[in-house]
Amino acid sequence: MTARRVLVAAASAALLTLPLLLPQAAAASPPGVDHEASSGLQPPSKQAVAVGSGGAVSSVNPYASQAGINVLKHGGNAVDAAVATAAALGVVEPYSAGIGGGGYFVYYDARTKTVHTIDGRETGPARMRSDSFADPSTGKAIPFDEAVNSGLSVGVPGTPATWQKALDDWGTIPLAQALRPATRIADDGFVVNDQFRAQTQMNEARFRDFTSTAQLFLPGGELPVVGTRFRNPDLARTYRELAHDGVAAVYHGDIGRDVARTVQNPPVTAGSTRKVRPGLMETADLAGYRVVPRTPTHTTYHGLDVYSMAPSSSGGTTVGEALNILENFHLSPSDKVQALHDYLEASRIAFADRNRWVGDPAFSDVPTDQLLSKEYAKERACLIQPGTSLTSPLAPGDPRHPGQGCAQGTGSQEPYEGPSTTHLVASDRWGNVVSYTLTIEQTGGSAITVPGRGFLLNNELTDFDFTPLTAGVPDPNLPGPGKRPRSSMSPTIVMRDGRPLIAVGSPGGATIITTVLQTLVNRLDLGMSLPEAVAAPRISQRNRATTEAEPAFLDSPERPALEALGEHFVLAPPAFTPSPEIGAVAALEFGPHGQVTAVAEPKRRGGGSAMVVDETS
Repeated sequence: MTARRVLVAAASAALLTLPLLLPQAAAASPPGVDHEASSGLQPPSKQAVAVGSGGAVSSVNPYASQAGINVLKHGGNAVDAAVATAAALGVVEPYSAGIGGGGYFVYYDARTKTVHTIDGRETGPARMRSDSFADPSTGKAIPFDEAVNSGLSVGVPGTPATWQKALDDWGTIPLAQALRPATRIADDGFVVNDQFRAQTQMNEARFRDFTSTAQLFLPGGELPVVGTRFRNPDLARTYRELAHDGVAAVYHGDIGRDVARTVQNPPVTAGSTRKVRPGLMETADLAGYRVVPRTPTHTTYHGLDVYSMAPSSSGGTTVGEALNILENFHLSPSDKVQALHDYLEASRIAFADRNRWVGDPAFSDVPTDQLLSKEYAKERACLIQPGTSLTSPLAPGDPRHPGQGCAQGTGSQEPYEGPSTTHLVASDRWGNVVSYTLTIEQTGGSAITVPGRGFLLNNELTDFDFTPLTAGVPDPNLPGPGKRPRSSMSPTIVMRDGRPLIAVGSPGGATIITTVLQTLVNRLDLGMSLPEAVAAPRISQRNRATTEAEPAFLDSPERPALEALGEHFVLAPPAFTPSPEIGAVAALEFGPHGQVTAVAEPKRRGGGSAMVVDETS
């Protein structure tokens, strides 16, 4: 046997002995909430910061982080742990991610000292056209609500293929073993917390309009009760089928046929008044789906190497361009107001360029290298002037034909992008690192559960521009057959002297970009520790007339000073809960001698879960 096959066999055997996370559920347990007392059913302990060695996992949920840590403790590597964590998030965070969605996987290989990425973004069906979201009688975009809650918005899912590709290329265990912890959680149940109930309540009206969704997430017609046990045996059976048959079950088998049937004929509740459009997906679309290995984006910032996700995501180019612009200024904790002003303006400029130039590179000639050019960033930086703020929507520059100086102009407004998604980071004792963002689009996705399968379908195709943003200007993000809608997911790995320093990412739609950017500015420029950088109040400028802000920032001393420079702040809208929040970071920072600091949100999204294999006392 080769060394790798020996390692695979050993890790697989070890994972067969993984302990149950919860007491075994009765085989006949119905789906949904078990309104029994939860005595003896306690979730894993949760903390926002963990320091230690041997590997780490950070995510938004303790069940998911524990699943990944258990894999690491039993010999798996960071890729194995990331897939196990992601599968568990599909159970305990079903409104944010799952096998009905897609995402982007960034991996640092310690052996080769290289960064690799997988584009597992959803794609438009073969029957999708550039005007599929337009009313044929008027040529105008259909109402957004009709697109979101419909089969029309469902893209061909890429998450199962991403898991398989990552494990095939860099993992040490088969998919069946990586799915085992999540399957047990789905069978046994997890404790309903305030976050899960709040997210269900936010979606209650549209969940009631689909029979399969109401049966699963509103059992007995009621919201889940905090402290009770939520089981999903349908998803457990789906995971077992995926474990037995591999991802062919989705792309060539029964699971895929159920997906296509549901997209074409959404299970609308009798008497519902909601207009639900059927979708265009067919089984041939699933059979034709492929993930795309991509060269990561790369730039430098203060001598550090920053790697992230290339188009079809706009995350790597937009975070990278903004960092390149900021290198032309001195950001210092001694003048936090000026630093935040520069951060907001750099983000504004980068978003103007993003909206004009970034789309699926298979359909558009995306100028990725030019957008990440230091020379282009220097030219765009001249727009930022002390004592005043730019006016949005700002016109994009032309990275292919630089030399426009500081000319301004009027651009297009940022299109809508769903605010949900989830993110995880993982590392192992060998030094491998994963930063992985996955999604079903907005919280609750399309609101359509595949009957008998236990998972929600995405509404990712609403990330396309329904009609051209600006008349007469080419739009790289219009719908198309086999096309990937532009994303803002920004899984990022920062390197110092060839070794990982920080792995970071976040959910939050277009605010993902600003969340990752502000976290890096906080850590690298403003002298904050990584936990402080994550916890700090967030503001998000995305080439809009106003800048979204969290409540804590609106009460800060920096607000009036920035308003005096011309910034206009509004309260951020609710995203994951009824509370106004921006993003939900999961991050790792690597120190000397194998030490790692795992960081999750202390409060946002109910607080995340950071774990290490060997915790420093």
